[in-house]
Amino acid sequence: MIAIVLALTIWSHLSGVSQGQLSTGFYDDSCPNVGAIVGGVVRDVAASNANIAPVLLRLHFHDCFVQGCDGSILVDNGEISERHAFGHQGVGGFEVIERAKAEVEAVCPGIVSCADIVALAAREAVVLANGPSYGVEMGRRDGMVSNLSLADDMPDIDDSIQTLKNKFINKGLSENDLVVLSAAHTIGTTACFFMTNRLYNFPGGGSDPSISADFLPELKATCPQNGDVNVRLPIDHGSGQTFDDQILQNIRSGFAVLQSDARLYEDDATRNAVDSYVGGGLPFLRPSFEDDFANAMVKMGRIGVISGSQGAIRRSCAAFN
Repeated sequence: MIAIVLALTIWSHLSGVSQGQLSTGFYDDSCPNVGAIVGGVVRDVAASNANIAPVLLRLHFHDCFVQGCDGSILVDNGEISERHAFGHQGVGGFEVIERAKAEVEAVCPGIVSCADIVALAAREAVVLANGPSYGVEMGRRDGMVSNLSLADDMPDIDDSIQTLKNKFINKGLSENDLVVLSAAHTIGTTACFFMTNRLYNFPGGGSDPSISADFLPELKATCPQNGDVNVRLPIDHGSGQTFDDQILQNIRSGFAVLQSDARLYEDDATRNAVDSYVGGGLPFLRPSFEDDFANAMVKMGRIGVISGSQGAIRRSCAAFN
């Protein structure tokens, strides 16, 4: 999930974006096998945990949207830890990153940041789900602060479309980035807990009217009123295991599962972006969803990064040095 990176320091500060000294070849000399090591760990975990790809993708997003991509979400420093923030409910994958960090440290001690490992693991997660590969810019340093109060402004499924747009713009991301990064929901599941208001307590009473009449009975059958809120359902109806543009088709046709995804069709700019990928016209004239998603992931990976002599390289991702 940075539309334009400007050299002006004041603009970088205001937009929450700082590319720093990131480059795809940052560890070519100091730790050339880091990509292979992290990829091996992710694939090994995925062999026994089919849900790990969306978990790792979401972890990268949540890390970057609080203080920037600095690995702060990984720190476990008690009840105040950022990872315990309400907006990070359901975020996981910490043990995968810790395992990858240990294997990297065994080969390249004190060289690779946890923040870079999170970014690499997210790319491997996308590829595992048959999504696009892309070059991961690296050179991030790990942050020195982890506090749950700093995660109060995370994008939320109950946000209005204008609030979602503002939260992304404040990070230097465009309306189109909002659409394609939201489409990361093409893989993964959500809990009925997050569906209750949309299905039974929508403002004005009843269910969200944007839900297709053909889809509403299925959602209510999966998540009945006063039922088990921990039951999980695919966020991408009909294609929850594979990275593709089906979720954009769902948003267009009223089959969006999450309210925040459905709201992408309420706004002219985001609706036009959705339609540009899955609307009418000849397919070869449409923009490439896969390419734009890959580019948006690179942009998102630049949010608020610290580099050079700032921050630290943690020995363990869960603890400050």
